[in-house]
Amino acid sequence: MRIIELNENSKKNLLEDLLKRSPNHYDAFADSVNRILADVKKKGDEALFAYTKEFDKADINASNILVTEEEIQEAYDSLENKELVTIIRKSLKNIKEYHEKQKQYSWFDAKEDGSILGQKVTALSRVGVYVPGGKAAYPSSVLMNVIPAKVAGVDEIIMVTPPGKDGKVNPNTLVAAKEAGVDKIYKVGGAQAVGAMAYGTESIQKVDKIVGPGNIYVALAKKAVFGYVSIDSIAGPSEILVIADESANPKYVAADLLSQAEHDELASAILVTTSRKLAEDVSAQVDQFVEELSRTEIMQKSLDNYGYILVADSMEDVIDTANEIASEHLEILTKNPFDTMTKIKNAGAIFLGEYSSEPLGDYFAGPNHVLPTNGTAKFFSPLSVDDFIKKSSIISFSKEALEPMQEDIRKFANAEGLTAHANSIKVRFEK
Repeated sequence: MRIIELNENSKKNLLEDLLKRSPNHYDAFADSVNRILADVKKKGDEALFAYTKEFDKADINASNILVTEEEIQEAYDSLENKELVTIIRKSLKNIKEYHEKQKQYSWFDAKEDGSILGQKVTALSRVGVYVPGGKAAYPSSVLMNVIPAKVAGVDEIIMVTPPGKDGKVNPNTLVAAKEAGVDKIYKVGGAQAVGAMAYGTESIQKVDKIVGPGNIYVALAKKAVFGYVSIDSIAGPSEILVIADESANPKYVAADLLSQAEHDELASAILVTTSRKLAEDVSAQVDQFVEELSRTEIMQKSLDNYGYILVADSMEDVIDTANEIASEHLEILTKNPFDTMTKIKNAGAIFLGEYSSEPLGDYFAGPNHVLPTNGTAKFFSPLSVDDFIKKSSIISFSKEALEPMQEDIRKFANAEGLTAHANSIKVRFEK
């Protein structure tokens, strides 16, 4: 891995380099996505089935688009790793317990003057979860997107995922969906699936919100339908940033950097450290691991494009850089990681100590692994129960409670030139 001295110029170049990975820079695909969405909106199932035939080479129609219980049972029976079901259930339990602590409840505040203010919390009625297919089929993502919606109390959760040429869905995906409690699973993917969930077709009912990762076409489709429905985020390529001092184990650091570099060629893996020796040791260890592990070509291209080891003069510079990058995953491998953590303002998920490696969060710990990318951790949060609820304000006043403020309200309204607003209050106190 390249080792660079951290200064203002190198930090600026790095940030500009990372921003190139943002889905906001892929407008060249937007015309194709918009055409697909317009077709689905106008033609419904007809367009849905035609695009599935064109892109996935699968013959899907109204009679087989919905995954049956028989197909789900077939998925269980065909699992190559029979232990996966047990592992999924253990992971599911941890994820559910964590997200149950995020639940919000309605509240009301009544005063003696007859006024009642409050907030009513209501779960969304219908949510659509997009799940990639093929080589990018990750059952862990099914759990992470579905469980918080279940905890929130969403009435119906549907899932869309592209089929193979044989019209079948990845069995790992089906098993995870069944265990998580998905209500309906549809064999359709790509921008056309996003359009179906956003607008509704003869086979797929419109949802209130779309969540889940996908390729650039899916990301741009979600961006385009925002407003017709809510979405979780426009996810970019995966990324990890490791903060480390001389106490860190270079083997652990190298292994953790590669855990993200193997995702795809646009993934980012960055170490920021105060130790030149650690930097050199990690670089050497990364080279060794790349030769030993699978997905060598992907990891190497990822490191060549967006892999960095930054050597800083002080831990203050390290922390400032971490806050500027606002990484999706942030590992802290320092003598006192909890103290370092208190200075971090921007990160999707923070992993503390040498036994809290990033894959722990991906699969098993419980917190959600759907995280803000491309610096959006400065203003976005991980997927949570909050993403599947909405809040309504409650206002109830008696005449006695309204009377002391009625004149102020009328003056406020008149100052804005809204005389009907003022009149709405005035009529209630006319003799």
